Amino acid sequence: MRVLFTCVPFVGHFHPLVPVARALTNAGHEVAFATHAAIAQFVQRAGFRHLAAGLHFTSAEMAPIFAEAMQLTGEKHEAFVARRAFAGILAERMAADLLALPEARSADLFVRDNMELGACVVAERLGRPHAAVSILAAGFQSRWRDMLAGPLCALRATHGLPSDPALAMPFRYLTLHPCPRRFLAGASFPTDHHVRLEPFDRSGDEALPAWVGELPRRPTVYATLGTVFNQRTDLFEAFLAALREEPLNLIVTVGRDQDPAQFGSQPPNVRIERYIPQTLLFPRCDVVLTHGGSGTVMAALAHGLPLVIVPLAADHPENAARCANLGVGRVLEPQDVTPETIRDAVRTVLGEQSYRCNARRLRGEMRALPGPERAVALLERLAATRQPMVAATR
Repeated sequence: MRVLFTCVPFVGHFHPLVPVARALTNAGHEVAFATHAAIAQFVQRAGFRHLAAGLHFTSAEMAPIFAEAMQLTGEKHEAFVARRAFAGILAERMAADLLALPEARSADLFVRDNMELGACVVAERLGRPHAAVSILAAGFQSRWRDMLAGPLCALRATHGLPSDPALAMPFRYLTLHPCPRRFLAGASFPTDHHVRLEPFDRSGDEALPAWVGELPRRPTVYATLGTVFNQRTDLFEAFLAALREEPLNLIVTVGRDQDPAQFGSQPPNVRIERYIPQTLLFPRCDVVLTHGGSGTVMAALAHGLPLVIVPLAADHPENAARCANLGVGRVLEPQDVTPETIRDAVRTVLGEQSYRCNARRLRGEMRALPGPERAVALLERLAATRQPMVAATR
């Protein structure tokens, strides 16, 4: 079976696809990734063939869209980015580039991150089945349907496909959710299947720093803003001001594209690095302080770690709300962030055992889900039957 993966070119969209792609490779299937050259090195380091396709958010074509988006806030910003970027120019360019690739025309199956919307159009034009791996921990939100349907109908028409005002296409065949069902807060679909999270984050050559093994025996807090929202140096400064004098170890990662030195000298209990694989670091941590990106939230919960979340945009508010509702974390709105509120939230999550107990309970549910072999079986059956993979129990 020849399987072509596609993703929006951020490592946070690429990483969740890797466990499924590796499971397919181990089962003897041929796998390649089509995405922008900006993440080619990470695709290749993970052991996969890279095919150039699509745009990056730094591409010249994206500049006017994001200049306009920066003038908007709240739901207006969200709707604009959904329509003009994800369902608009990103999907249009990905579809056009895929059709120019022989590997796309010969693929038996397309698998995409569920925010990459060009591949499903191409798959339906070519008469092939397509699947998605959800990169959204809390699931697809119902309000996004109206945001995406119009531009995707227009793109389908460009490719000779009938209108799809109900937005059935992205969910038609199969969506793999690497999270427990009860974490979802969005819409559910008959083709949703839940599989065990196998966190992947070692797409570079980073290892666990030697100093981690020498940390004093006291609580360790890990702070991150992920790989997209790490430009918010004001939040990093607030994190540092809040916790540098607390009796704990503070580890901050600012991203491969940021310089730790910009934050100046720190006391011995504070370490600032560009990137540390969370799968290596989380076994040494007690609390995760984050913006609420799905990758970090799910990886933390997979290790039974409670969180303090400052939701910024995208899927962060839904993830934060689920963590609060499930008792695995505290939420601070960005406008309420001060060193004092951060310090209080971290102290509370460290001090109240219910947060850790609830996080460990969710970890147990995650571990009980079927592993990558289940994903492979579903994808093999989808390629063979070309019929929706309706879940047996809902």
